[in-house]
Amino acid sequence: MSDFTAAGQQLVNTISSRYGISADAAQCMILAVYRGQGSMAQFNCPELGGSGQWMRGGMIMVGDMFNNGLKSRVDSLCNDIAMELSKDPTMTYGGSFQSQSQNDHTQAQQAGGYSNGAGNGMFINDTSRNWWPTELGNPSATGAQNNMRYAYFPQSQRLAVSTGSSVWVYDTLNHQIGGFAQQQGSSGGITLSSQFGTVNLSTLPVVSRDGVPAQPTYSPPPPPHSQFSNSNASSNVPGPGASHTEILETLERIGGLRDKGYLSEEEFNRKKSDLLQRL
Repeated sequence: MSDFTAAGQQLVNTISSRYGISADAAQCMILAVYRGQGSMAQFNCPELGGSGQWMRGGMIMVGDMFNNGLKSRVDSLCNDIAMELSKDPTMTYGGSFQSQSQNDHTQAQQAGGYSNGAGNGMFINDTSRNWWPTELGNPSATGAQNNMRYAYFPQSQRLAVSTGSSVWVYDTLNHQIGGFAQQQGSSGGITLSSQFGTVNLSTLPVVSRDGVPAQPTYSPPPPPHSQFSNSNASSNVPGPGASHTEILETLERIGGLRDKGYLSEEEFNRKKSDLLQRL
């Protein structure tokens, strides 16, 4: 299904002709500027150097970082789109600035929903794509990475992640999230970029799963100098003198990490075998 009304498609054709790019590329850039509320854009468009970012009167980044001609073209293109969008008296920005996935721009466009005003003349309002809990409102960023989808809500400090048929909601605490990336490996978890650096999704508190509030759990304090980490999650491991209770509690905790996809089956079995040898 197209994201554009007839008026929106006319803008696509105008931008495509004016800048000598394909209709797909024009759609990608128009949606990126729209999601950035006319003042910024994050995009992944092969015809314009791949992944890039634009801010009005500010930073411009393109895949070919030393290509100043391409930067100037992207700047002119995005400013032109923002001006055209501002001419539409029915335009209401939904606040959905979408961070793109590592896949091509077409898949990234389709990853999230658009929350447009009822009278918006450019875009089709398709609320069926809004897979996150409705009480969270409009996300500032949405995207998809392989079998995962995410939606970020900075106002309420929430991050929704869809894995398969389940939707998890996390508390982002005091992180100001500026980017998403999927880790390589069997579990393929998500890492976040914040003002504190790279953050593993597994370190954020779970608020709910499929609309059911998460129950608070008690984690005993870790013994000194005894922890392990892997590429996808971290967990405290009891030392050699730990009690049976501590070991069993740790087994249960890493089992939960496996169930959420933060540990692969192989990683879980390796840690389980090590812990069971201490019983």
